[in-house]
Amino acid sequence: MGNVFGSLFLISTGGAIGIAAAAFVVALAAGIGLGLLVHKKSYEKKVGEINQVVEKMLDDARAEGKTLKKEAILEAKEQELKLRNDFERESKEKRAELARTENRLIQKEDSLDKKEDALAKRNEELNKQQQKLQQKDAEMQKKLQEVSQQHEKMLVEIEKVSQMSREEAKRELVSAIEEDARKEAVGLVRNIEAEAKEEAGRKAKEIISLAIQKCSTEQASEITVSVVPLPSDDMKARIIGREGRNIRTLENATGIELIIDDTPEVVICSGFDPVRREIARVALEKLIQDGRIHPARIEETVEKVRKELDQQIKDAGEGAMFECGIFGLHPELVKLLGRLKFRTSYGQNVLKHSIEVSHLAGVMAAELGVDVNLAKRGGLLHDIGKAVDHEVEGTHIQIGVDLAKKYRENGNVINCIQAHHGDVEPKTIEAVLVQAADAISGARPGARRETTTNYVKRLQKLEEIGSGFKGVDKCFAIQAGREIRVMVKPDQVDDAQTLFLAKDIAKKIEAELEYPGQIKVNVIREWRATEYAK
Repeated sequence: MGNVFGSLFLISTGGAIGIAAAAFVVALAAGIGLGLLVHKKSYEKKVGEINQVVEKMLDDARAEGKTLKKEAILEAKEQELKLRNDFERESKEKRAELARTENRLIQKEDSLDKKEDALAKRNEELNKQQQKLQQKDAEMQKKLQEVSQQHEKMLVEIEKVSQMSREEAKRELVSAIEEDARKEAVGLVRNIEAEAKEEAGRKAKEIISLAIQKCSTEQASEITVSVVPLPSDDMKARIIGREGRNIRTLENATGIELIIDDTPEVVICSGFDPVRREIARVALEKLIQDGRIHPARIEETVEKVRKELDQQIKDAGEGAMFECGIFGLHPELVKLLGRLKFRTSYGQNVLKHSIEVSHLAGVMAAELGVDVNLAKRGGLLHDIGKAVDHEVEGTHIQIGVDLAKKYRENGNVINCIQAHHGDVEPKTIEAVLVQAADAISGARPGARRETTTNYVKRLQKLEEIGSGFKGVDKCFAIQAGREIRVMVKPDQVDDAQTLFLAKDIAKKIEAELEYPGQIKVNVIREWRATEYAK
């Protein structure tokens, strides 16, 4: 029963709930419908507003399109107008240019017409003149024929009177004229030759005298010894060294004989080669001043002095070139000129002699009106071969010519060198002047001495003989030519070969030289082993 009531309660309760739910659904549906209706009206309103806005925008766009269309039409019209104006302007300019061109053509045509008329008139005048000239020419021909006929008649009459033909008369007349001209010419030539000889002799004397006066210099013969002063006699022992090592090293390095005798505080350097003698003198002075005298120091000092002297030789050559006013010499020729400072010829310094010859030739060339620079250049270089004549075979003239050709000197300068002793004929006046200047310089009183030169040549020949053998490094003539010292290369000549070499040199000296007494041949072979401790 209870269950029945429970069930009924549930059914009744469930029915109420169902009714409430149905009522809620109905109310919800009504609310949704009402909301949809409101929303629809709001949507339609918004759609209407949007349509209005769109219509307005379309209207604005249509209006703006009309405005733009009008503006575009106006712009197009303006562009068209501008183009039309530009075209009209260009057309106007073209028409003006064409008009100007047409005017110029018309003017040219007028000018050509005028010139054509003038040429026509000129041609007519020329034709008239030509006709007149032809008439005159005919008249002249006629007159010439008449004159010729009269001339022939006269010649016939003359031949009859003189009883000579025309050709005979011509030959006789020409012969007479030639004879008279020949006589006058012979007399004139004799007078000219006599006057020329007299004037040339007088002029030559004047020129030579003037040149000598302008270039007068003191002359002093070169000597073969140099004296080195010592601070005290004690220095002699240091120069000699232990067992003579120092003096022997110095003599071997320079090729000069050192004479240490009883003369107080003096050492004499004797040798025929002035370059070696100067090296020995300067090196000895430096060693004395330094105080350190031993073989290694001696060799170092000699080598240093030799390099310094090479620079002095270059400076001497440049000084000679500038003194003579000559430029453009090859650097090697300048060095060879500097070497002439230490070369003598018959006791006369060759560099001073060359400078003097250059000045003399230049002065005489200026007086004669020829090339002064060529004369000076030829005079300065005329004895250039003497700078190496002890090293190269041949005469100093041939050596000088070869050097000048080697360093591309002018052909006229080469001829001055060739002709200064008369070996070849001079080709220019400048070469003759160099020859005369050389003779003038050498002929000065006291300028040259025969004895010294012969002595020097003998010593040079000694050294040439010694240096001519294979394996010889250096060769020096010392003791006034009584001894020749030969240093050989130790890697080419052994100890046994030195004996045979000394004999061969002695035999050649006996065969080629004449000398008083005897000559000692001293062959030296030195081997040095050097190593450095590191």
